[in-house]
Amino acid sequence: MDYKMIVLDLDDTLLQEDGTISPRTKQALMEAQEMGVKVVLASGRPTFAMRHIAEELSLSTYGSYILSFNGGKIINCKTSEEIFSSTLSTEEAHSLFDISRREGVFIHTYVGDEIFTEDENPYTDIESAITGLPVKIVEDFKKAVSEPVVKALMVEEPEKLKTVEAKLQNELNGSFSVMRSKPYFLEFTECGVTKGTSLNQLINVLGITRDEVIAMGDSYNDLAMIEFAGLGVAMGNAPDDIKEKSDFVTDTNMNDGVAKVVEEFILKKPVTV
Repeated sequence: MDYKMIVLDLDDTLLQEDGTISPRTKQALMEAQEMGVKVVLASGRPTFAMRHIAEELSLSTYGSYILSFNGGKIINCKTSEEIFSSTLSTEEAHSLFDISRREGVFIHTYVGDEIFTEDENPYTDIESAITGLPVKIVEDFKKAVSEPVVKALMVEEPEKLKTVEAKLQNELNGSFSVMRSKPYFLEFTECGVTKGTSLNQLINVLGITRDEVIAMGDSYNDLAMIEFAGLGVAMGNAPDDIKEKSDFVTDTNMNDGVAKVVEEFILKKPVTV
């Protein structure tokens, strides 16, 4: 199969633990783009927090794409055109706030280039460190969130959040897309919006079939695109249940797992350790 698109999660997939791209992985992706293959960065991060990675990989030069907010937005890096955009209404954001209070977990969302929350907490601080966006502590979440937002996150220690996730996936089925991106992040987007559904919209625009797509990820918010792609790849550091649902398991993010897939399936190079 001649693949025409590589879709990559960022944290714990494309990026190493220090947030950098390894030289081998960068080289492989640049060679793939020289061959005309589109590279799509697909993350739960806001668009702002993905642009520096897109710049490092010269996505604007090659007409590649950013799929941000777990599929809530798709941006053409060359033209800055917004191919797709999804939002939660203010009423939906407010209802999620009420549910977070009922369940005893923290919640935050994005307004402009800031993270809004009522409660200072370590998990929102982690989100700030990952995205580079400042945290704004607001007195009244509902008053502060007065316009539609792309997504909201409930955050708490993993065991508690796992219980909340199971409950809300059942309770909110048909109202929101509910998925965990990290053990302490439970994300909410518009119903039906995932990395997989947004990827489907993008390939339809570009005239690419799903069989011509490789998608790589490590977490539960990546599963929809892994299952959608012609070649769905789980990282070696992914949970076992993600690996079981993928077509192929590569090495870890710390051992050039992305590069090894690109080299084998796109560049057709001999497999090396």
